[in-house]
Amino acid sequence: MPSAAGPRIQPGNGDRAARRGLRPGANGRHRGRHGSRNGQAVVVRQPAPSSTADCASAATCYTPQQLEAAYGVQPLLQRGIDGSGETVVLPELAETQLNPPRVTDLRQDFAAYDRLFHLPAPRLKVVSTFPGPAHPWLAFEEEVLDAEVVHAIAPRAALTIVLVKGTSLDSAHQAVAASVAALRLGASEGGIISLSPAGQIGGEHCVDDAQLTQLNAALQADADHHVTVVAATGDTGAAGEPCALIDALGGSMSGFTPRKEVGLVASDPLVLSAGGTTLNASHTTGAWIGETAWGLPDGSPGSAFQASGGGFSHLFPRPSYQNGVHGIGSMRGVPDVAADGDPVTGIAVITGNAGGGGYTISGHAGTSASAPLWAGIIALADQYANRHLGFVNPAIYQIARSPQYHQAFHDVTAGNSNTAEFPPTTITGYRAGPGWDPVTGWGSPDAQVLIPLLARYATP
Repeated sequence: MPSAAGPRIQPGNGDRAARRGLRPGANGRHRGRHGSRNGQAVVVRQPAPSSTADCASAATCYTPQQLEAAYGVQPLLQRGIDGSGETVVLPELAETQLNPPRVTDLRQDFAAYDRLFHLPAPRLKVVSTFPGPAHPWLAFEEEVLDAEVVHAIAPRAALTIVLVKGTSLDSAHQAVAASVAALRLGASEGGIISLSPAGQIGGEHCVDDAQLTQLNAALQADADHHVTVVAATGDTGAAGEPCALIDALGGSMSGFTPRKEVGLVASDPLVLSAGGTTLNASHTTGAWIGETAWGLPDGSPGSAFQASGGGFSHLFPRPSYQNGVHGIGSMRGVPDVAADGDPVTGIAVITGNAGGGGYTISGHAGTSASAPLWAGIIALADQYANRHLGFVNPAIYQIARSPQYHQAFHDVTAGNSNTAEFPPTTITGYRAGPGWDPVTGWGSPDAQVLIPLLARYATP
């Protein structure tokens, strides 16, 4: 679920973001080069030479306008369905020290992002699950990705950052407490909550019965308040992520014992779980050309960034909305939906440099991109419906099993498996196929068709 980006940064002055670092992309460490665009200093990271290259600039990564075109959002924007009146809530780790381009001021990031891509400035708000965060506007690149992707899809939706402690991903116990706090506070802040990775927990085996009960109660409270919760399925394919998710964020998987499982929070049936794809869209018009399942070799064996998370729960029985779905047995299948998550076809993220000296363009990907993209889609649907749709999973499945399926979704039927490699261990994954599959769910959205159907089918 963390995004593919540049090299790890070393700890300094107690900064939690420095300890976490940034996970290397599919090709390991990136090197930088400097250029200029529109008279501003620009830092563009590009990968070291490799047979598979991550996107590294606004020319090779997908821009907001290209994503809007590829996923059928542009016709809605032209009709004024742009997220106005809606709020997307993003739980994020609190930061302590400015360290551009890894840790930046979110307000400066958006100023550069909106200027470069000609978007309206978002309404930003920060709240906290703990008292007195010292630097509420500081954002790690993961947070910037979450916020900018939502803004790309729903440019006039408000964004509320819910801060959790910087230590929240150090253990499953801390992660559950942070997730529950964020889910409960988030319900009072907006109609959609997007989780990636703050608010996530790790593989299903990481929690005990009491923790699972607490988590499910918070999710049920959100559903009761008509709040949609979207969660990334993670980036370790058919293997569950570490119980100390901080290790995955920092790129250190030493001592990790992989097992075939899905992750929390995405596996909870009350969550709309989002997997990852490899998007092929025109870099001229953004027109959707094709889409396949994301997995190795477009990832890094042995790392926490390999493939779309997906599979079958060991904890949750098959929910009623999945009854009769081909390929799903007695247990909850993950994911429900998907969108671009491949680092090779990644998304342009802009971070502002300290002191207003230009900006940095970097390519980001993973299910940390697909989850906020779907949160943006739900924000548009809420505006279209003039109400909070809340728990949308039954409506998603009803649409996907209707004659409108192939108009409302891009059905992903081919591509790489989500097998995970942790040498010498291989966790054999699944493959995409027609209809629902445990790599891409029902596929990616064609919003201009999907959103009116969601407004019609979602239970008031």
